[in-house]
Amino acid sequence: MFGFLSTDFRAGKRKDIQLNKLRQSIKNNSWIELAVRWILGLTFIYASYHKIISPSDFAKIVYGYGLFPEIFINLIAIVIPFLELIAGLALIIGVYPRSSAMIINALLLVFVTVLAINLIRGHEFDCGCFSAGQSGYASSSEVTLVRDVIYFILGIQVVLFEGHRRSCFGRIISK
Repeated sequence: MFGFLSTDFRAGKRKDIQLNKLRQSIKNNSWIELAVRWILGLTFIYASYHKIISPSDFAKIVYGYGLFPEIFINLIAIVIPFLELIAGLALIIGVYPRSSAMIINALLLVFVTVLAINLIRGHEFDCGCFSAGQSGYASSSEVTLVRDVIYFILGIQVVLFEGHRRSCFGRIISK
């Protein structure tokens, strides 16, 4: 009686199945996962550099957010850059990549929250993402927020990856 409905339904079901296969092939592609690990790892290593070199400048930036108690400012300014460095190195080397991506995503979630709160408040600030001083990389807070959300999505790809992970040092280690 309603045969045309069933063929339309089957065609939609086929497209849905094809889309799911494409999504799974992207999610479980070891080359994409390796590239994402390198992108996140290099980004966080680079971001940690100026903060490690000049923790006092980074502490001033953290203080400028107006969100943290003064007693924790120096601790945050010292711990966060080393956490970024270690997690970034672990992603590149391939040591506990899922855990490293979870740490980076936790940091990104905090960064996004802090940026969003300050944007809502209309507070002007330097994010301190890639520089701890005045002469570094500068972008608008909105662009920084979108960039961090994109990095967060990339981190989710590493966390959800189910295939065999490629190692950048696999051939060196196996010899």
